[in-house]
Amino acid sequence: MATGADVRDILELGGVESENTGTINKKDIINSDKKKSKKSSETLTFKRPEGMHREVYALLYSDKKDAPPLLPSDTTQGYRTVKAKLGSKKVRPWKWMPFTNPARKDGAMFYHWRRAAEEGKDYPFARFNKTVQVPVYSEQEYQMYLHDDAWTKAETDHLFDLARRFDLRFVVIHDRYDHQQFKKRSVEDLKERYYHICAKLANIRAAPGTDLKIPVFDAGHERRRKEQLERLYNRTPEQVAEEEYLIQELRKIETRKKEREKRTQDLQKLITAADTTTEQRRAERKAPKKKLPQKKETEKP
Repeated sequence: MATGADVRDILELGGVESENTGTINKKDIINSDKKKSKKSSETLTFKRPEGMHREVYALLYSDKKDAPPLLPSDTTQGYRTVKAKLGSKKVRPWKWMPFTNPARKDGAMFYHWRRAAEEGKDYPFARFNKTVQVPVYSEQEYQMYLHDDAWTKAETDHLFDLARRFDLRFVVIHDRYDHQQFKKRSVEDLKERYYHICAKLANIRAAPGTDLKIPVFDAGHERRRKEQLERLYNRTPEQVAEEEYLIQELRKIETRKKEREKRTQDLQKLITAADTTTEQRRAERKAPKKKLPQKKETEKP
């Protein structure tokens, strides 16, 4: 007969007798490892929050179940360990010294800070002082080759003087041009006269057999271009809307034309394909049929 203690032992139920008396039962010996594992599992397990993926939860906690760091830290390298590498050489001295710009002809004196070792050297930005080489003509060359009834020699000299002063900036030249003393000229007139003289002098002074790059200026084209730009700028809103409408209509016509051309090409392909098939059939009909070899009657002996 099984007693109540045996039933409790089979069902792994804690007995009152063993706890009160302090005696060791069979259940205590068998379930000792399970109690330890349950206690350890209860202390180490963390429940994953609902809705969080397993991979994300694994990134948050390590094997030791430590909390994740708030900021990445690296003790080996950081701004605290880096030190300024100062050399043992002396600092190069600077000096407040005067300088002149070779581009200025008035001999103006300026001052700036420079290293003491650079004292006496030329101004470093003087290499950017590029000037345009304006040709110079003599009295004899002007009378022989450069004479023009519409231009006097004094007016031509005034034009070339302004070209040297303002580096061929013809808008500035036109603004500084003496229109009271001389005839009123446009920018295109000044350009045409200047480049015409340059081309003449280049042809005269060039050695025979050399390839020349003669500057050419088309004054008529420049005038027409400026007139067209002025008309374009002075358009009314109605003209702009009309132009946009015409452009849209033109695009529609071009698309229809392309579609029509594509259809004609497709139709032509179909016609050529039909012609080729009919020609092949005719050729097959005209071709002589191969006669099958007939068996010769064997002669009777």
